[in-house]
Amino acid sequence: MRKVIGIGETILDIIFQNNQPSIAVPGGSVFNGIISLGKININVCFISEIGNDKVGSIIQQFMEDNNVSTQHINVFPDGKSPVSLAFLNENNDAEYVFYKDYPQQRLDIAFPTINEDDIFIFGSYYALNPVLRDKMTELLDYAKERKAIIYYDPNFRSTHKNEAMRLAPAIIENLEYADIVRGSEKDFINLYNLNDADKIYTNKIQFYCPNFICTDGSNSISLRTSQIKKEYPVKQINAVSTVGSGDNFNAGIIYALLKYNVGNHEINNLSEDLWNKIIQCGIDFSAEVCMSFNNSISQSFADKYK
Repeated sequence: MRKVIGIGETILDIIFQNNQPSIAVPGGSVFNGIISLGKININVCFISEIGNDKVGSIIQQFMEDNNVSTQHINVFPDGKSPVSLAFLNENNDAEYVFYKDYPQQRLDIAFPTINEDDIFIFGSYYALNPVLRDKMTELLDYAKERKAIIYYDPNFRSTHKNEAMRLAPAIIENLEYADIVRGSEKDFINLYNLNDADKIYTNKIQFYCPNFICTDGSNSISLRTSQIKKEYPVKQINAVSTVGSGDNFNAGIIYALLKYNVGNHEINNLSEDLWNKIIQCGIDFSAEVCMSFNNSISQSFADKYK
């Protein structure tokens, strides 16, 4: 049975509206998508780290409640589980403040087994952090060697914009590992000061990875592959929160790759019709998560979508 393996930060998101806390939900960019896939009964495992504290216990319980194993979570005795404050503006888009206290020893765990056609997802600053870089490349080498489909979401926030030049070699290396790159327009403004999908693909992505998806909030989605150039309209909805929107777009794409039985050997030669179906799943998952303060799809949506 194929599975999805994710690696990334696990964090407790405290969401503020009008400067007042509304809800606290476990989150993290890769984590949010993995939780949604767990809800829809995909075989998932997640590699991360949390503190031995109350926040860590909340996160572990949340994973178990949503069919995500905690076997590959490193619970560190020193330091504290990370917390983020997400302040929603009038459009319910979030601005973040992060609080982190990690120990010196990071990701002290055994990696899960990865098999051919499994899907491995990684991204954000977690995939670039110099402290974790050796572990990350070791895992990426293993996923590549085992012929997994590798999905990369740069998720490059403005807080790291001044580091873009220094991190460029690691970013290029991540693009080289990837079979699919999906990023938002904001990511590429922060990384390259580019917001045109054609220029991003031609100048920054195509040489390393043939399959590129660029999202832009409520604007159209751009797909670029070696054979296809296409724009997709986005459902116009009254969003409650956009916190997990891109993360769940990723989850929808991954769900579709499994649903339509897309393997590693065919990922670079998909028809336009198949891409249409795959992108639609991404749109559906993303729209659903914007309808609540949760960072993942609802269980009722998951049950119906199956």
